[in-house]
Amino acid sequence: MVKEDASSSHKPHKPRRVPPQHHKLPRAAPPAGLPAREAAVRLLVAVLSEGHSLDAAVAKEFQQSALEPRDRALARLIAATVLRRLGELEFVLNSYLERPLPKRQGALWQILLSGAAQLLFLETPPHAAVGLAVEQARRDRHAAHYDKLVNALLRRLAREGAAALQASDAVALNIPAWLLQRWGEAYGAEAARHIAAASLAEAPLDISVKEAPEAWAARLGGAVLPTGSVRLAAGGRIEDLPGYAEGVWWVQDAAAALPVRLLGPVAGKSVVDLCAAPGGKTAQLAAAGADVTAVDLSGARLKRLAANLERLHLAAQLVEADAATWSPGRTFDAVLLDAPCTATGTIRRHPDILRLKRPDDAAALADIQSRLLDNAAGLVAPGGTLLYCTCSLEPEEGARQIERFLAHDRRFARSPIAAGVCGIAAEWLTPHGELRTLPCHLPGERPELSGMDGFYAARLTRIG
Repeated sequence: MVKEDASSSHKPHKPRRVPPQHHKLPRAAPPAGLPAREAAVRLLVAVLSEGHSLDAAVAKEFQQSALEPRDRALARLIAATVLRRLGELEFVLNSYLERPLPKRQGALWQILLSGAAQLLFLETPPHAAVGLAVEQARRDRHAAHYDKLVNALLRRLAREGAAALQASDAVALNIPAWLLQRWGEAYGAEAARHIAAASLAEAPLDISVKEAPEAWAARLGGAVLPTGSVRLAAGGRIEDLPGYAEGVWWVQDAAAALPVRLLGPVAGKSVVDLCAAPGGKTAQLAAAGADVTAVDLSGARLKRLAANLERLHLAAQLVEADAATWSPGRTFDAVLLDAPCTATGTIRRHPDILRLKRPDDAAALADIQSRLLDNAAGLVAPGGTLLYCTCSLEPEEGARQIERFLAHDRRFARSPIAAGVCGIAAEWLTPHGELRTLPCHLPGERPELSGMDGFYAARLTRIG
């Protein structure tokens, strides 16, 4: 401030105060790989803490994300690995903790799980997995107090964790006890452990091809399975594979592709696909020349189905309706009902099922399946075919549904499936001639090219 001159006859001007300039330093860019790890932790919070499915969490997380496709894939892989191997990861981490973690910890536990999964199952270099986990903790308001714990715990895990896992029982640690018990009651203790072990493996990429599967298998570096699907090793963006943009093929597990094939030649026939989304079976039917009506309760899912059909250059009539009450005023040559279920046969692709499903879920869904099946029966023309299927391993969602249905609807009889048809092995069939695939079926030359979804399908003919 300038001091006032007493000799001046003029009233001094008050100098204008200039506020200090706060020059903000640009925030340092996050370390390479950190955004993908942060996304993985948010996915884990969404599933483990908020109860969302992994697919729903992924869709929300990446809806307006600036992450590169490669980082998105890494985030999902880390989250899926944690969900698949959660029991083992918690077992090892807890064995190294001297006392329980505090309640106000932010995302500390998810950060530790993510780092542990990278070290023990994804072969991430320790310096990267540990360093990025520590940085994640420091950026979390509550977890920041425990960055030294993260560093020490994960470094010890990098040194000793693999040996600790070798001495543990992966099946017992990762598969909920109630689910393993149910599988033991349904399939026997030994088969239950085979099912469980196969469910803990990441699934290969199976695709259904419109035509020339041998040629496309050669071009894609895959192999044609006995069932007609083409199998590739998982990894990379499917959108980048040859033939995707041209609409030559679509992703569909080998087991999920079987029900439509069990309908036989459908060209020119009227077929309704109930609970149709995401549309793999609708695409099969349309590609085979059927006159397809696809029914689903969800308008959003039907939009995605329509987009898939557009990419594949296929057509079907889409109907938004409740398949349990839908009454179009006509019948069809064939009705395919892929009923909503616990999806316990798809754990390889959806490991969040291990963490989200509860013992009473199957019974609740069985009631819905019964209503769907009863309504579907009324849509079948005399002499037509009703094909019921679920991607569940639970008997009340499969064979018991058909037993209940046949006991009260005498218009239908089983049309048994024979071994060898559509490449179906004898061990995939029940004594009644129904399809019953297990995740441990269809072994390949390598573990990453083995297995299939657990699927149930029963083919019925309307005789009255």
